[in-house]
Amino acid sequence: MADVDLSQSKGKQKHGGKKKRKRIAVRVDMTPMVDVAFLLLTFFMLTTSMSKPQTMEINLPPADQNAEVAASNLMTLRITDDFRIFWNIGEEKPTTVDGANKKERLINLGKLLKDRNRANPKLITLIKVDGKAKYIDMVDVMDELNINEISRFSLAPMKDEDKKQIGTL
Repeated sequence: MADVDLSQSKGKQKHGGKKKRKRIAVRVDMTPMVDVAFLLLTFFMLTTSMSKPQTMEINLPPADQNAEVAASNLMTLRITDDFRIFWNIGEEKPTTVDGANKKERLINLGKLLKDRNRANPKLITLIKVDGKAKYIDMVDVMDELNINEISRFSLAPMKDEDKKQIGTL
């Protein structure tokens, strides 16, 4: 680790018989410190888990393609900027999903989606989100669809006629 050099050297005496004191040389061995540093580096590199990006895959159809769907097989969800959720099937009048806060509305939405898709397995869910709504609101609704194993859904922007239907315009 460290060495002390105590070798005696014969030198000339100066100033009337007084010997000059020789400075003791200390040599510090850095090898163990480097070993520990690389050990810690490899330990942290091997034990640290890299964060995986949280992405959602969305397959978009070509823009010129339209699909005809019966009105009874289409459930429309409209999400406003203050996260009120309105739903209807076909040409019915939109009704709200009850709940005092966002969490309750999402729970009630999950129950509604499960019940309606169990009653009609051909049901397609159309999600219309207000342009002023937060992105996380759309992701939360899509998560509810995923939790309830609903894979037939589509996204669309909310237009002015949708806002008139739900009474927010």
